[in-house]
Amino acid sequence: MHTRILVLLFITLGWLPLRAAEPPAALRAADDARVSATLAGDATALAPLLSDSLHYSHSNGKLDSKASLLEALKAGTLRYSRLDYETREFKEAAPGLALMTGRALVQVGSADAPVQMTLAFLAVWRLEESQWRFLAWQSCKLTPPPLK
Repeated sequence: MHTRILVLLFITLGWLPLRAAEPPAALRAADDARVSATLAGDATALAPLLSDSLHYSHSNGKLDSKASLLEALKAGTLRYSRLDYETREFKEAAPGLALMTGRALVQVGSADAPVQMTLAFLAVWRLEESQWRFLAWQSCKLTPPPLK
């Protein structure tokens, strides 16, 4: 059901003109805080930044809700040790709705078995009760360029 809603949202947004204006400082700050809390594994700091309707689709196909993502961080079954943006761009899709796209270098897993990957991503932020909240994430692994 959530997948259908997101697909319809993205199709609908494809027909709207997107403005690539500089994002509100609060939006960039909210994403910076989200990344910091995620890297720290701090579910308490992360919770108010996430929409209750969060749809988080990992690059391996696993899907998390707000509750399951926070629980995985608390339990330590999901550990991010690196999340560095190569590119990050915000576009206003509609009043109170922003898309964030780009590429990121991410490292997840335990210290004994870290997995490092480059991801392309699409994220959706929504203004809820005067605060930007993380609504959706979809990413895919990018194949490293061949060695020459």
